[in-house]
Amino acid sequence: MTGVHFLDAKGPEGIRIFAIGDVHGRLDLLQKMHKTIHADLAANPPSDWRIIHLGDYVDRGSDSAGVLELLVTRTERDERIICLAGNHDQGFAEFLDHPEAEGLFARYGGADTARSYGVEINFNEPGAFRQGHVALVRAVPESHRTFLKTLRRSFSMGDFFFCHAGVRPGVPLDGQDGEDLIWIRNEFLNYPGLFEKIVVHGHTPGPEAEIMANRVNLDTKAFQSGVLTALRIDGQDKRIVSVSA
Repeated sequence: MTGVHFLDAKGPEGIRIFAIGDVHGRLDLLQKMHKTIHADLAANPPSDWRIIHLGDYVDRGSDSAGVLELLVTRTERDERIICLAGNHDQGFAEFLDHPEAEGLFARYGGADTARSYGVEINFNEPGAFRQGHVALVRAVPESHRTFLKTLRRSFSMGDFFFCHAGVRPGVPLDGQDGEDLIWIRNEFLNYPGLFEKIVVHGHTPGPEAEIMANRVNLDTKAFQSGVLTALRIDGQDKRIVSVSA
């Protein structure tokens, strides 16, 4: 199996691609990124385009509800806007159906997500926890729940494979396990070989975008750093685009 090196990777002819890293409730940055992208498209219109979001729309930041509403609205309006699942998005969907006081949602920013819907949850007191969960279920629009449950795990175009966390080395890209695509870390990050395509991902935060021979990491910890990062692909031209608060 021949692998692709980042320097040689190309997007599909005539289609400009923007892949956006982890948002984590930063509606302000997501709005700014979309504005930047559409200005780019207007200034030099391609034949076609795609905007690919790499997951983790909720938790930690202040407006997860706003982020989901924006994405629900825009994906319904234009099928060229593509949203992939992140582990936090899965955790939120699972919490709504099966609440756990010690799960991912409870331990890693779920209180911020609940607060964005106007709900306070006390994860440490069983009675208050149950009441908070009921209130949150009532507050989350059905369109948000459907969106979370129907997110795809990966997307491929040109020489690029997009997912939230990464892929398992040695497994063909079209045979990857869905849980690996939103959870894997060390086995993927430490793999030195090339993949069938360049893997564009988030999930593991860093101070800036990380460009390797076999992958590109776009998670710049937006909820804390105030920087949201994307990869712009236009043929063989590949560049990082960032917006800040």
